Amino acid sequence: MPQTDFSHVDTWVFDLDNTLYPPQMRLFDQIEQRMTDWVMTRLNVSRDRADHLRQHYWALYGTTLAGLMHEHAIEPGEYLADVHDIDFSPLTPDPDLAAAIAALPGRRIVFTNADTPYAHKVLAARGLDGGLFHAVYGVEHAGYHPKPRREAFETVFARDALAPTRAAMFEDDPRNLAVPHDMGLRTVHVAPEAAPAPHIQHHTADLTAFLRRLTR
Repeated sequence: MPQTDFSHVDTWVFDLDNTLYPPQMRLFDQIEQRMTDWVMTRLNVSRDRADHLRQHYWALYGTTLAGLMHEHAIEPGEYLADVHDIDFSPLTPDPDLAAAIAALPGRRIVFTNADTPYAHKVLAARGLDGGLFHAVYGVEHAGYHPKPRREAFETVFARDALAPTRAAMFEDDPRNLAVPHDMGLRTVHVAPEAAPAPHIQHHTADLTAFLRRLTR
């Protein structure tokens, strides 16, 4: 990976879940359980049906929330507060990752399909708070349009005054890199296994090591 691939970048966009912490910490397992519980209670369906709908809406709409809003006209605030009411103790501080992010030249932001109160809790638990990021954007900043929808990226990037051709995005979900690639961002898939696709320009299973190579 040549450093010159990123020499033009002055804005660094990071996804949150399973990107700024490793998936083996399994934080999202708790959220998925709470999503299923919420759907089961609110829609008065069986657990199996609720679990199916959770996954179906995620696949079809980008997030379970987007599907619930579209098909059941639910208000997002109560849902987001409930599903993010979890135990953050599986997360541990990562000073090496914090230092690697801090060394990046330019503007550093987080863009997540979760909401910002949850995002700040995750960042604090990982030791990635305290001004390390210049901005944190949640789904509410995208008008509740989720990644991978183009409206989500366009809304948040316009809010940040981000120039796509001078930005890079780090994301664990391959489908969420398609629009950024089309917009001109440098794309980095962060996951244990590579998912080769035309819109994925780089892959890493070790975000800290990858970022360190960019600032040597």
